[in-house]
Amino acid sequence: MNVLFLTLLDFNSLDENNIYTDLLREFAKNGHNTVVISPRERRLNEETQLITEDNCKILKLKIGNIQKTGIIEKGISTFLLEAQFKSGVKKYFGDIKFDLVLYSTPPITLAGVVEYIKKRDNAKTYLLLKDIFPQNAVDIGMMTKTGMKSIIYKVFRRKEKQLYKLSDHIGCMSQANVDYVIKNNPEILPEKVHICPNSIEVRPNPKNDNKEETRRKYGIPLDKTVFIYGGNLGKPQDIPFIIECLKANEKYDDRYFVICGTGTEYPKLKKYFNESAPKNVLLISGLPKDEYEGFVGCCDVGLIFLDHRFTIPNFPSRMLSYMQNCMPVLACTDPNTDIGQVITEGQFGWWCESDNPDNFTKAVDKALQSDLRQIGKNGFEYLKNNYTVKKGFNMIMQRIEK
Repeated sequence: MNVLFLTLLDFNSLDENNIYTDLLREFAKNGHNTVVISPRERRLNEETQLITEDNCKILKLKIGNIQKTGIIEKGISTFLLEAQFKSGVKKYFGDIKFDLVLYSTPPITLAGVVEYIKKRDNAKTYLLLKDIFPQNAVDIGMMTKTGMKSIIYKVFRRKEKQLYKLSDHIGCMSQANVDYVIKNNPEILPEKVHICPNSIEVRPNPKNDNKEETRRKYGIPLDKTVFIYGGNLGKPQDIPFIIECLKANEKYDDRYFVICGTGTEYPKLKKYFNESAPKNVLLISGLPKDEYEGFVGCCDVGLIFLDHRFTIPNFPSRMLSYMQNCMPVLACTDPNTDIGQVITEGQFGWWCESDNPDNFTKAVDKALQSDLRQIGKNGFEYLKNNYTVKKGFNMIMQRIEK
């Protein structure tokens, strides 16, 4: 089977580790020829390039700037994606008949590309729904449904509905996502919406042999429980609220917090760090992926933050990284996502609502009174039983083979 995967994730090889490359590697392992279009943003000053691997071709397509840029440039670049991706398909893969088109959100603006391949090749189409846009942007005040600015929302909403209509199957991250999509898009046939959660290739149970050495390297206390947030630092995480949570815990000497990531809201954290100089917080402006994977193992509890205003049920994939490292998870989120329910029912962490820093402090207190090693093991077992890439691959294949 010839498989085309459309993504905004920037990667150069299937040997890399993330939820998409792990899944595509599973397709390749099972004998499917896989073609990927992965963007290369203009700010990198590199031209379009075709990379060939065993059972896989990756087109590094030069596009405009989507990340680490202003909202106007991001908006223009996003609108241009459809034409650029379609041109890339015609130029580099005009002689390949695709049997399956896989694509994820974000973005929703690739609907025209999906439609083109579906009509040209009579291909089956499968949406990996990782993001419900534009409603998520409305939730946190980046868009509005009324007034002059509503024009942008309406354009993106039409694109979203077009993408759902073109998709033969829609794989959602959790049951709350399934319920939300069906409820808010009554024109969609409910039977084509189902759960296909984030998944990874699970490695053997890791051993933190270098835990003390790593902590010393970064100046992290050896005698404190270390809570880490690793990932995007943007508006969805509500950085002002995270700062309030850190401030509420400055007076305690039994806990230590590491914030590691990049994003548009990072300067706010840097300002807090410079002005307050908290003794129990370490701020790191991101790490290379390999280094981060080694670093996260020296910590004790993984953190997830989501803005309390969200009405759409986000389900961050960073949870899997914590579980892979046998770490309990503490999620501080809006009440509409079911990630807290999954964590607590799976007995691998704690959940609190992200509307009051006191909620976060109480959840941290609970963690400090718990058997972190056992709870972390629970998370690793839950990962193996529910979120392996083999399970994700089988879910997709069972759907498209019906």
